[in-house]
Amino acid sequence: MIQKIDELLTIVNSTVINDSDELEQFRLRFLSKKGELNKLFAEFKNVPPEQKREFGQKLNLLKNAAQEKFDIAQNSLSAHTAQGLNVDVSLPGMPLVLGSKHPLTIVKNQIIDIFSNIGFTVAEGPEIEDDWHVFSALNFPLEHPARDMQDTFFIESNPDIVLRTHTSSVQVRVMETTPMPVRSVFPGRVFRNEAISARAHCIFHQVEGLYIDENVSFADLKQTLLYFAKEMFGASTQIRLRPSYFPFTEPSAEMDISCSICGGKGCNVCKHSGWVEILGCGMVDPNVLKSSNIDSAKYTGFAFGMGVERIAMLKYQIKDIRLFFENDLRFLEQFKSVF
Repeated sequence: MIQKIDELLTIVNSTVINDSDELEQFRLRFLSKKGELNKLFAEFKNVPPEQKREFGQKLNLLKNAAQEKFDIAQNSLSAHTAQGLNVDVSLPGMPLVLGSKHPLTIVKNQIIDIFSNIGFTVAEGPEIEDDWHVFSALNFPLEHPARDMQDTFFIESNPDIVLRTHTSSVQVRVMETTPMPVRSVFPGRVFRNEAISARAHCIFHQVEGLYIDENVSFADLKQTLLYFAKEMFGASTQIRLRPSYFPFTEPSAEMDISCSICGGKGCNVCKHSGWVEILGCGMVDPNVLKSSNIDSAKYTGFAFGMGVERIAMLKYQIKDIRLFFENDLRFLEQFKSVF
């Protein structure tokens, strides 16, 4: 056995490795699981006690010689290949270019997190909806302008099927299937048949919210939205509510925030008023509750809805909504450090 080790050691020392195929053959013969070294180590138990010391020393010598031969040949072949490609293998590797979250995703997640912190869950629904969930169940009269082709994308073969114009359709689905009380936000993509410009797009994103329980008041709505505004735009942010009209809420309001760019002093963004509109809101109309078989004498609630693009444009001072949809890396890379 010792003589065999000496013979293998001579072979290892005299072997010349010229290419990767010869390197692999060397590895298979000497260093693989079925190679000569493993066979010799397996025979160690059969070596007479008086020869174990010498056998072990020579076996380790063979192992080290084979591994050293393999490593030197491997490094040499790698360097030779790299030289052929004009690569300096001693240089550090090129850093990987990391991607970033889309600004709309960042803002949407921030909105969801803010409302999650005060007990709102998240619900989603289909983007292709029927007339009932988009309009009728939300107290839209048949003659309401929102049903006009200028606003809504209808499916030509079936006018009852539309691309949802707001995520309020998810509110209806939740009211139809969820036991009271309900406290949820509804993020999603919506569609309207509008001309694309710096301020408008036919595709945009919303986050709407709904809270229904006993004794819910307009004061609860105001305090919830004040909390959101301060968390999203800063502790010094103020809000104001202006009377408005929506078919599904009564009373209804538009909410403005104090301009975060000029601090309320007046600038081009707020049109020198010191205020910027960010969302619509109101108390859920009793007819909407009845449409979903909710007892309007027992339960009241509020709802609100905001455009994610609108919030992102204010937060990051972006002046053209089309930038969100162009996938320009120069624009998107600005948000790498945000999250």
